[in-house]
Amino acid sequence: MTIETDIAALPPLKDIIREHKLDARRKLGQNFLLDLNLTGRIAREAMINPDQTVIEIGPGPGGLTRAILMTGAKQVIAIEKDPRAIAALQPLVEASQGRLRIIEGDALDISVHEYGSPDQPVQIIANLPYNIATPLLIGWLDHISHFSSLTLMFQREVAERIAASPNTGAFGRLSIICQWLTETRHCFDIPPSAFVPPPKVTSSVVRLVPRQAPLFPAKQDTLQHVAKTAFNQRRKMLRASLKSLGGQQLLDQAGISGEKRPEQLDIPDFCAIANALDNQKN
Repeated sequence: MTIETDIAALPPLKDIIREHKLDARRKLGQNFLLDLNLTGRIAREAMINPDQTVIEIGPGPGGLTRAILMTGAKQVIAIEKDPRAIAALQPLVEASQGRLRIIEGDALDISVHEYGSPDQPVQIIANLPYNIATPLLIGWLDHISHFSSLTLMFQREVAERIAASPNTGAFGRLSIICQWLTETRHCFDIPPSAFVPPPKVTSSVVRLVPRQAPLFPAKQDTLQHVAKTAFNQRRKMLRASLKSLGGQQLLDQAGISGEKRPEQLDIPDFCAIANALDNQKN
């Protein structure tokens, strides 16, 4: 029998949830996506490479996991914190014909990038728990060369920040570092009604594909520090918000007006400030 046949023969997700008393728990950030059309769409958006391992974070009852396997992934590593979900996933492990491996643990404590390397990158596909989504993404960006793509679901507000353009209210530190390192695409939105239980916000799927090299030369740590400092006081002029880093003197060296506000700069501007700051240290 094929893996598709074996997975299709599994009980419906609602039955799996009921059998294992897998009620979604707020403290774990659980909102289960059971619509097979939507899980299939997410897997297709990821453009799964059958030669690469797929990492999934928080599979829950396994709806998206099924779609990832059905779409052609030959190896899936699913990281799950909830022991109830791990038990519920065992029939899927058996149906996967050796393609699915479950690791019990908190994704915040697991160095996911170690499953890949620049020579053998992995893909991440995940419906991320909203309460840890941004810290996870920032951590993965620190090792972006270990990934070939990240197809992730966030609450829409975070997705908008990732893909935001300068001179918009959503543009900020996350926009800068994501777009500096990756090509980002806001794929589609998912309404609260698609989840069990429904969250209070709309969700969005975003795909990030690492660039061969960062968009403009700069040191990543310095760029993140400059962006964080600037947007901590985003309503102030740059000469004030960056005062702790050198203020107007730093901006003069970078060729940037101190009367601008952070969201009025583009990514090359922030790289110029980061480079000027590093030059001061040398």
